[in-house]
Amino acid sequence: MNVNYTELIEKVKGTFVQKPLSGTLSGHSAGEPFDKHVYGEIKKKLPNNTFRQYEYLNDLYSKNAEIIGVKARQELFDSPSVLFLLSRGKEATKKWSLENPFDEKQDDTADILVVKDGFYEVIDIKTRNLSKTAQAPNIISAFKLAQLCAIMLDNKEFDNLSINYFEVDWLLEQDKLVCKDAHFVNLFKSIPENLYINWAAAMQIQFHVCNLDQDFKGTIEEWAKTYLKHFVVQVYRRSEYMIEKYAKPFEKYID
Repeated sequence: MNVNYTELIEKVKGTFVQKPLSGTLSGHSAGEPFDKHVYGEIKKKLPNNTFRQYEYLNDLYSKNAEIIGVKARQELFDSPSVLFLLSRGKEATKKWSLENPFDEKQDDTADILVVKDGFYEVIDIKTRNLSKTAQAPNIISAFKLAQLCAIMLDNKEFDNLSINYFEVDWLLEQDKLVCKDAHFVNLFKSIPENLYINWAAAMQIQFHVCNLDQDFKGTIEEWAKTYLKHFVVQVYRRSEYMIEKYAKPFEKYID
């Protein structure tokens, strides 16, 4: 990886952002200022390699402005895995132009993207209000992650990307949100069987970054296979639960 996360944690701890003028101190309103703050710190170190996801796409398509059409633009990515993670939908890709570039989308996979020497470092920023006990945040769709693992296995792509989460723990002090601590994890170093899938929340994997283990000792290929096994087991378990709870009680009424 290109980002020195130990150094980044030390840079961010003790810093602050201004309290938002409106909105509640949760979710996006608190997260966005810290997201931009962390982005600024990484960009200082890697100015030519650090992007917002939409910036990277705009930069890639601008440098190849003569390339038009969805398929041709998709082929600008030399990696099916990276294409799957970062590209926008077919209609948006088709409509992109120098006069109609992409804007930031809240559901972009990467808050921050560091691209260097063919390696894509996807970074998602999470924030946590230390004064409250909150449910673990949505991290990534379990189904989307399964699709990514399948693409990585199909194309033997195990050394060109990482998915990372950076958590900023903060407290409100007067009119400032002060970073008291920060944490970093690499998704591919977690134990796949420990990843909790909240089926009621759009199949989202949920965890607090500070609580995620980093104990997986195998290769990325082994991680992908282990995760897919975990996902499939969970799908069958969920389907059995759904049948028992929502189908069986009503079967007697069906002719």
